[in-house]
Amino acid sequence: MSIALSDAIAWSKTHQGKKLIRFTLASVITTMVSLTTILVVYGFHIITGIYTATLFGNVVAIVPSYYLTRAWAWGKRGRSHLRKEVLPYWLMSFAGIAFSLLGAMWVKQIVHAHDLDHLVDTILVAGMNLVSFAVFWVLKILLFNRIFHTNTIESIDEHLWEEEARQGAAEPA
Repeated sequence: MSIALSDAIAWSKTHQGKKLIRFTLASVITTMVSLTTILVVYGFHIITGIYTATLFGNVVAIVPSYYLTRAWAWGKRGRSHLRKEVLPYWLMSFAGIAFSLLGAMWVKQIVHAHDLDHLVDTILVAGMNLVSFAVFWVLKILLFNRIFHTNTIESIDEHLWEEEARQGAAEPA
């Protein structure tokens, strides 16, 4: 095993490493929710408008995204704080959706300029949404890390102890 790989494995076991991996997995899950929704509603002509399908697919993904990010990636439990957590999360999510809609605007021009098959149109709409998610991902992780930041070493230690206890209980004896 190379030193870089062993360093990456060691880092992945740290609190920050686990958090980034979980945030990434939460993003992958919610991106799949969004893409699947867009592919279904636009691809099967349930929603015929590119903007509406893009908006709908992204709004559907916001709720699981919030809960996965807050609870799984950042280990936050209990009631959400409206001003410090919910509002910034939704504002950032809607900024991402606005960016996705700009991408949808570009795709709509391509779709109307060329006589493409609806399957190709659907792939372009979903693909542009995926590109939009990728562009916003880094910005979101930086912002959400600040929003869901735990303030004390004790709360980080408590989260890690709980996590290790769950892992220990899940392992067979």
